[in-house]
Amino acid sequence: MYRIVRMSAEKALRRVRQLNGVLGTGKTSVQLRSQSTDGTVNIGDVSIQLQQAKNPELVPVKHISDNPPQAVMRHLRWIMQKDLLGQDVFLIGPPGPLRRAIAMQYSELTNREVEYIALTRDTTETDLKQRREIRASTAYYIDQCAVRAATEGRILVIEGIEKAERNVLPVINNLLENREMQLEDGRFLMAADRYDKLLQDHTQEELDSWKLVRVTENFRVIALGLPVPRYQGNPLDPPLRSRFQARDINPLPFKDQLQVLYESGPAVPAERVSQVLSFATTLLTSESTSLGLPDFPVEVLASVIKIMNAVPNTSVHKLMQRLYPYDFLLAKEGRTAVEDILKKFELYETDYKSTVHHVIQDVNQVTNAETPTALVTLQGQGLKFPLQVKAGPYGVKSTDPFHHFIGTPSHANLLGDILQSHMVHDLCLVGPKGCGKTVLTREFATLLGYHMEPIMLYQDMTSRDLVQQRTTLPNGDTTWRPSPLVLAAKEGSLAVLDGIHRINPGTLAALQRLIHDREFNLFDGTRLLRHDRYEELKQKTEMTDEELQNRQVFPVHPSFRILALAEPPVAGSSTQQWLNSELLTLFHYHHVKPLSYMEEMEVIQGMVPNAGQDLMEPLLKLTHRLRHSGDSTMLSLSSSLSTRQLLRLARRMAQYPNENVHDAINKACLSRFLPQLARQSLEQSLQDAGIEQIKPTLDPMDIDKSVTCEVKDGKLRIGKTEVSIYDPENKMMVPDVLFYENPQHLSIMEDMLKDFLLGEHLLLVGNQGVGKNKIVDRFLHLLNRPRQYLQLHRDTTVQTLTLQPNVQDGVIVYEDSPLVRAVKLGHVLVVDEADKAPTNVTCILKTLVESGEMILADGRRVVTGRPNQTSTESVIVTHPDFRMIVLANRPGFPFLGNDFFGSLGDIFSCHAVDNPNMESEMAMLRQYGPQVPEHLLKKLVLAFGELRDMADQGLIAYPYSTREVVNMVKHLQKFPDEGLSSVVRNVFDFDAYNKDMKEQIVGALHKHGIPIGATPENVKLGKELDLPEPRLVSHWTIGSQTQSSKRKLLCPVEEKQIRVKGPVFLNVKNYPLDKFEDRATEFSELISHWHIPLTESSVVSDVAASTDFLTDIIHVATSSPASLYTTFTNNQAIKHVDLYDIFPNTRYSWHPKFQLAALGSPLDGQAILHEEQTNTILLIDPNTGALRRLFLGSALEGAKDKISGYFSQSADDPPLYKMCKEFASENWVVFYEEQGSKLDVVDVLQGTGYSIDLPVNLKSVHLPSKDAWLLTESNTNRRFLLTRPSADMPVCQLHTVDVKPSIDDDESEFMGRLDGKSFAVSNSPIGKVQLSEALGQNIDCPNRLMSDSDHYAAIAVGFPDLQSGSEIYAIPRNTVADPKITSRSDPLFNMVGRKNPKIIKESLFLPTANQAIKVLPLEKIPTEVFPQGVRPKHSGAYIEVTDLGHHKLRYLPIPLPRNIPPYSAWMNNYSETDIAMATTPDETIVTVDTGGCVRLWETGVSNLQRSLSEWQQMIGQDDGRPLQINYDRYSGKDVEEPKHGKIDEDNDPHVGGNTWAGGTGGRDTAGLGGKGGPYRLDAGHDVHQVSQAEKDAVPEEVKRAAREMAQKAFKERLRQIQMSEFDAELYEKFSSGVRRQVQSLRVILESLQAKGKERQWLRHQTSGDLDDAKLIEGLTGERAIYKRRGEQDPELGTPQVLPKRLRVVVDVSGSMYRFNGVDGRLDRVLEAALMVMEAFDNYEKKFKYEIVGHSGESYHIGLITGEKVPKNNKERLDIIKTLHAHSQFCMSGDYTLEATKHAIEEVSKLEGDEHFVIVLSDANFDRYGISPSRFAQILTSQEKVNAYAIFIGSLGDQAQRLAKKLPTGHAFICMDTKDIPQVLQQIFTSAMLSTR
Repeated sequence: MYRIVRMSAEKALRRVRQLNGVLGTGKTSVQLRSQSTDGTVNIGDVSIQLQQAKNPELVPVKHISDNPPQAVMRHLRWIMQKDLLGQDVFLIGPPGPLRRAIAMQYSELTNREVEYIALTRDTTETDLKQRREIRASTAYYIDQCAVRAATEGRILVIEGIEKAERNVLPVINNLLENREMQLEDGRFLMAADRYDKLLQDHTQEELDSWKLVRVTENFRVIALGLPVPRYQGNPLDPPLRSRFQARDINPLPFKDQLQVLYESGPAVPAERVSQVLSFATTLLTSESTSLGLPDFPVEVLASVIKIMNAVPNTSVHKLMQRLYPYDFLLAKEGRTAVEDILKKFELYETDYKSTVHHVIQDVNQVTNAETPTALVTLQGQGLKFPLQVKAGPYGVKSTDPFHHFIGTPSHANLLGDILQSHMVHDLCLVGPKGCGKTVLTREFATLLGYHMEPIMLYQDMTSRDLVQQRTTLPNGDTTWRPSPLVLAAKEGSLAVLDGIHRINPGTLAALQRLIHDREFNLFDGTRLLRHDRYEELKQKTEMTDEELQNRQVFPVHPSFRILALAEPPVAGSSTQQWLNSELLTLFHYHHVKPLSYMEEMEVIQGMVPNAGQDLMEPLLKLTHRLRHSGDSTMLSLSSSLSTRQLLRLARRMAQYPNENVHDAINKACLSRFLPQLARQSLEQSLQDAGIEQIKPTLDPMDIDKSVTCEVKDGKLRIGKTEVSIYDPENKMMVPDVLFYENPQHLSIMEDMLKDFLLGEHLLLVGNQGVGKNKIVDRFLHLLNRPRQYLQLHRDTTVQTLTLQPNVQDGVIVYEDSPLVRAVKLGHVLVVDEADKAPTNVTCILKTLVESGEMILADGRRVVTGRPNQTSTESVIVTHPDFRMIVLANRPGFPFLGNDFFGSLGDIFSCHAVDNPNMESEMAMLRQYGPQVPEHLLKKLVLAFGELRDMADQGLIAYPYSTREVVNMVKHLQKFPDEGLSSVVRNVFDFDAYNKDMKEQIVGALHKHGIPIGATPENVKLGKELDLPEPRLVSHWTIGSQTQSSKRKLLCPVEEKQIRVKGPVFLNVKNYPLDKFEDRATEFSELISHWHIPLTESSVVSDVAASTDFLTDIIHVATSSPASLYTTFTNNQAIKHVDLYDIFPNTRYSWHPKFQLAALGSPLDGQAILHEEQTNTILLIDPNTGALRRLFLGSALEGAKDKISGYFSQSADDPPLYKMCKEFASENWVVFYEEQGSKLDVVDVLQGTGYSIDLPVNLKSVHLPSKDAWLLTESNTNRRFLLTRPSADMPVCQLHTVDVKPSIDDDESEFMGRLDGKSFAVSNSPIGKVQLSEALGQNIDCPNRLMSDSDHYAAIAVGFPDLQSGSEIYAIPRNTVADPKITSRSDPLFNMVGRKNPKIIKESLFLPTANQAIKVLPLEKIPTEVFPQGVRPKHSGAYIEVTDLGHHKLRYLPIPLPRNIPPYSAWMNNYSETDIAMATTPDETIVTVDTGGCVRLWETGVSNLQRSLSEWQQMIGQDDGRPLQINYDRYSGKDVEEPKHGKIDEDNDPHVGGNTWAGGTGGRDTAGLGGKGGPYRLDAGHDVHQVSQAEKDAVPEEVKRAAREMAQKAFKERLRQIQMSEFDAELYEKFSSGVRRQVQSLRVILESLQAKGKERQWLRHQTSGDLDDAKLIEGLTGERAIYKRRGEQDPELGTPQVLPKRLRVVVDVSGSMYRFNGVDGRLDRVLEAALMVMEAFDNYEKKFKYEIVGHSGESYHIGLITGEKVPKNNKERLDIIKTLHAHSQFCMSGDYTLEATKHAIEEVSKLEGDEHFVIVLSDANFDRYGISPSRFAQILTSQEKVNAYAIFIGSLGDQAQRLAKKLPTGHAFICMDTKDIPQVLQQIFTSAMLSTR
């Protein structure tokens, strides 16, 4: 017998007193009366009849207080009025529990049963109407809340109306309006009045048979919702809205709220309470709302008043921050506004040190408490406060052997604050990842004896996942499994909600009732009640616990607490601002800040005692510098160096003390894959922190070779790290993969092994195809570790990640995923493509990796193994050998994956896997293709390296990997006859239809000599002319024995030690070698070229070449300033040694004149630099910068020479010192002075030398051999041969050389002497074959090649070995002179006379090729060489190749320099062509022009033939024969006697058999493709195809028609946009120069928005893919069990996805026009503006850009503003013209600072997702007195504006000096427009990183 609940008289009297106390306000009070006699309740003048509850457990208890506030009373009265009218009500108002409390108070007041449902986005109509459940293999419909309420006459409370999807609530429209509803089981709910009318005419049995059900007239609906659009959610559907009566439920009035707070904290001073409430009320005003501030959770204010009551000296400021954490919730403006309000009400505390902090002094168990309770003593400011708080079941101060906590002062203060909040409310810890939130939570649980229930939240988590999950029993019946949260509520555990920033706010809002009221309605009908309400219910209903539990009512354990963990919200972000007004009401928020320097050091040393402080100090300094930086990029980097990551680094460095801190930090931050700007910032921060990269002492090749792998005696050794090989139970799961070892991969595996031994889980990040999977499989194979493999994708869910549900015999069976199997068995789990799955899915790995715990979908729990703990059916103990290796692609475009590293990177040990370096990739490819020629492999490796660099720079979208190279090498290995140019198409045909992409790819391939697109006919060798036959012109007689002693003179030799000064080490700059192969599109003698980075005034002096076993080495010496540039071709590097300190540009206009000699082994790479005027000899090592000076004489002689040099200045040019370098490759050279009589021989390697005094004055010295030197006397041109019989002889013999003409005439005598200018002699002979070919006779004799200006070449037969006499065969030169032609490289030649005429350089010789090489100017080239006799415009000189063996002259044009330095043409008198030339040991010719272009040439015929063959092989030879299909078949019959076979008159094809001639695939007869036949016979049965040449042969008239059509369309377009053809040409001039840069920029812009296009899963669909999470619903027969991909509509009220805002500020001042001729700065401004306009075209929705200018006229010149952007070429050209004209005619002056400041201020006022200001300016700040520090301050003045400066003009080093004074990463120097897209990419990607 249920009792009728009536209001007691005593309660009524107390309420009347309270209401009377309010009468003094002048307002009409509402009285509440209860009359027990007639069962009614009155509120004022409204009364309602009380009813007896059939189910009293459904009536709310202890919701209404003894003295409810007047505002609440008015709301209750209004609801009662609507109840009497039979109307449903909608309580609308701001977030908080007040609306729900009023609904429950009314139900309690009127003794009404309540059905409650909290709506979420996952709610479906089955949750409202009926749900199917299976019982005994039969599906039954179970009525849900709406149906139960309607049939039983209850109040249906629906909370969260705005959170339900639009198609859900309309199902109750008719129930609300007409009280009718059609149910799924066939029943029909009917309004009471209609049902009663039918009952008058029909019996009850008839109505039941018709399945009519009466809706009780007492059924009411109270809906609770938020106003939308102010708050996030869906607006009310108009039909639904019209069925409700609305009531605005605002927070309680100030006085009512004040009274509530007084009651909560009677000991708190009333003034303090008033200040607190005033602060809260101010934040609820409309003014605060207009500032965008979220609502203050005023209804939770009572909880902090309770804290103030218990701990009187608690900081009120800190308490306010717990309820309203503005320090991380709001942006700068919002924070300032809140602080101003705090100051106004005297609640603000400025000094953190003066703030009172409370620490836990003692914790004791309260023994006599009914529920676990702890007595905690807090101490603060010398006072102690004992607090009784709820505790867990384990007992206080419980120990956890797996929990090691190092306390710090900040953690002690935070734990005290947490305990205060725990006393009154649930709480949330907010802090960056890795700052210690989980550790603090575990320490809190340990202190109070709590059992932790970790619940990892994720974005797609549904309310069912959070509360109850549906499953089946073994017999197939459906049931509901409680979630860990529900279990924690029942058992009094600590529920840890990890990641509330990830979960949808609407899903989390489902917990509001549990958090606020400690009540919860579960899906299966179970109700959880707060403990005291449960006891009250027991008392009222007189039911036992068993009876209540049978009615599915359970108490919430009083010790139950929720502790949430979250990362800070990003203020202003449309996606990461998760903390809204609704969530503010749920928790007390505690900000967990990163530790201070000292605290973090203390923690690290406590956790890792053997971590060296000397290693950790710089690491911590760097970390804290990044954390406290105001730069967003540096702040984003600091997230990778969390405390968790620092501990990992400390453990590793403690175990491996030789680890490099620099490399460890770069690895932890994955700097390889950071945007360039962020990478530069990190590197700068490392340098500032004193963390330098330790350069290896060994050569990189030696280091790579030192990393080896060995398995021996059960041990695995990789590098220097060793481990025992694992012995698994099941070896079948151990991977075995084909793996070719290379040094780079072995180094990565050694790093992995080190972390593996430390117990770490690994994360490998890299591009696709770099070998991540192979490395891991090889790694596990070597370790002998079994592997479980799990590949993720975009459809991976949390459920599929852990378990796979299946239906077997009507029962849901969960199969373990590889993850669970790996945990159980101790295998290594390899998670592949981790970036493809949403990070909200993969984040569940966090608890598994971090704490070894995880909750599975079937209810089982994964836990860390305790001692002697074993697995059970519900508990899986993690195997101690379990490890996880995660593989992910690098974040960002084009992978379009999720940033796995950014989300979970700090819980793994991270390793960056890059494409192998050149040596490693070559080593690997050699193993894949052992027969593939080495030069092909090298070309592929270099080309793909170039493409990868282009991908990193954003020039191309696809990052080509090693995988593609390996596949091509495999193809070449299998089909060696196919050309490389066709094989590469296997990869690049993907890009064949993207014109711009194709151009860039083809350009990169051509650059490295892959002739894609070339044909075998593209051979363009130099023009050949016939070479006259050599003729005998003279005989040379050398020191005849019969002649007098005058003919043979003795010259003394003085041995001496060379004096060496040094070494000193000069600065060496490294530049990348940008080498272009010139045989990509056509074959010629030109092999390749590159440019060395000369300065504007540099003059090329000399070039020398050598080689070692690995690379060609090219040295180039320059003067003005003096420098040495050394190119190592194989190492792709140019080293620059600055010699300015050695040879400064000093007095008068003196400029050094250099000669170079390249030394050989073992001095490879070193060079001798000889200055001819001062005889300065330097030995330079470009690798180290080591410079040594060699002195030929004593110190005294050197002083004499120096003094005499100052007093012997002559009007004429002084004689020069010369160096003979013919044998420099053997490390010895000879020096002499012109017109001097002494030779100095220097052995560089031994440091010794000797001098030879001569009786003659020297004009020149040549070294035809080591022991015989040819000398020429200065005045007489007589020649002598100097010999030294042996090395130990003290004298040398000087022999005269007598020249006897072969015929008696003057011309022959002149020709025979070879006295022309630039006489030269080779230092080695030509071979017998070459000599015979040259002279046309069979001859074998010592010889040397000779040349001078009057002869093409000469051969000295018998010279120098045969002193009896030598024959001179010479080929006279035909004189070619054209006085009209001057050197094109000297534009001033015709205007200004030269001080010194240019020198005619000596010829070079190629003895093996039998050639003499000379460079000639245009005027000396025969006209027959030029096409059609017209001299070329693009060539300034020619290489003349005199081929004696083939009797040919060949002329090779040298292109004009790309840019001629302005001073070089005047100062350079190096040669008549300004071309420096040398040869390499393999007879390759090297030339260097005045622009610094180095070219390599190949002229030897045999070498050319070999290279041409290789080139044609790369192209691939097509023999033109048609292809045919042949079948190899086995006839089963043996061959017989061969025969011709019968002839088929019809010539039909015959296949097989042995009868017909001309068949295929048969036997015995003549044919094709058979066996045993006498010969081949083709009867014409083949397949013909059209050749490629035929396809290309498009008729000319078709081409002409196509051109005409295009021209017509172009003119029509010009007419449409009113653009003249002249303007079109002008625009095309600008546009063509930046077309490729525009494409690069558009690739970057596409990458910034590509990921946003991905569709989402739409759930609860009636068609599509079956949703695994709804298998049980499918079993029960529900329809909405599918999911499909679609565009997810944003929830109304969510922040709009706004465009990015970009404002480009361009300098159009007069200086831009003035100095445009110097450095082209105005042209760059125009090109940059055009680039922005073209690139951003059609991206206006995502990017709103503006271009404004500034000059001396104004700081703001609007060019493109607002929505008005140029739409066509004409409008863009108008902008360009405006910029140019303004710069030309504006007033002088500079407004850079004002323009920048104005742009930043204006763009910050605009709504946008991100804000950018880019200032394009010159660096001419000094002229206008602009302070760089002031400019830096302006650039960083607005926190939300990313401002950058790009300097595009500079006089001298202005830009470099200015950039150094600006903040790191905010200044760029672009002297070439092509660099601007890369700068913009750095800017955009760094901004994306900072908001990650």
